[in-house]
Amino acid sequence: MSIRLEHVNYVYGADTELSVAALKDVCLTIEDGEFVGLIGHTGSGKSTLVQHLNGLLKATDGKIYYNGTNIYEKGYNLKELRSRVGLVFQYPEYQLFEIDVFSDVCFGPKNLGLPKEEVEERARRALELVGIGEEYYNQSPFDLSGGQKRRVAIAGVLAMNPDVLVLDEPTAGLDPRGRDEILGEIAALREKTGMTVVLVSHSMEDVANYVSRIIVMNHGSVMLDGKPREVFRHVKELEAVGLAAPQVTYIMHTLKEAGLVPNADATTLTEAVDAICEAFGVEDRSAGNSGTEDHSAGNIGTEKETDRC
Repeated sequence: MSIRLEHVNYVYGADTELSVAALKDVCLTIEDGEFVGLIGHTGSGKSTLVQHLNGLLKATDGKIYYNGTNIYEKGYNLKELRSRVGLVFQYPEYQLFEIDVFSDVCFGPKNLGLPKEEVEERARRALELVGIGEEYYNQSPFDLSGGQKRRVAIAGVLAMNPDVLVLDEPTAGLDPRGRDEILGEIAALREKTGMTVVLVSHSMEDVANYVSRIIVMNHGSVMLDGKPREVFRHVKELEAVGLAAPQVTYIMHTLKEAGLVPNADATTLTEAVDAICEAFGVEDRSAGNSGTEDHSAGNIGTEKETDRC
């Protein structure tokens, strides 16, 4: 279920004096089952790009293919596309409107014309996946905390059984615990279902810990595209466009400059611990071996791991 963008351009206010080019000749492919992080400074085109993935915005120029079919072909079923490519906006209030939590999550599958029993089963399963218990089913979604609203919004999309889950800043405004809980649930869900996940985030630590591929946007164009350790090698280039590498990467660069470690490629605490242990000849590194190039499992280092060195 790949998504392919070919020379996509998008201009806000086209044919007016106030026109702004938001996307410029974007070419990329998101493969089935990938966990992709999309990063960039404010105004870089991230949110505009993800709204093209399910047809909410139509490109000014270019083509977008979902599973090999051009979504701009005459007669293409955009409603079906939006059930397959689910988008969760940055602010969950934009997607919550029913009188209670359960009704809100039922809304999407209900509009697919499914039987009531299947609609409710999908809603229960989705709410369970995001950690919302039955005691919240009859509450107004607007009475929930920020993190709970975010979970309900995600559940509403999951109830559609999408093949692709697109999350635009899903942890914005949450405390560290709430952020880790939501991202951990998303990572576990992806491991369980194999769905494709596209995560828009300003947090370098979040994308380093969870995704297997990072796309960096800058002024509407793709600036970098690769595995986290490949992208975060370009520290100076990232800083020049208002971004940064994870803190652990800066620490590793300092250690490399001091001649203490041979390379500075670590992007997570687990990888850093392993690299430091290897550099100092510490052989008992078994607890850190999960910190590989594929960050999709969301492995996060602990104090216990650092004690090994």
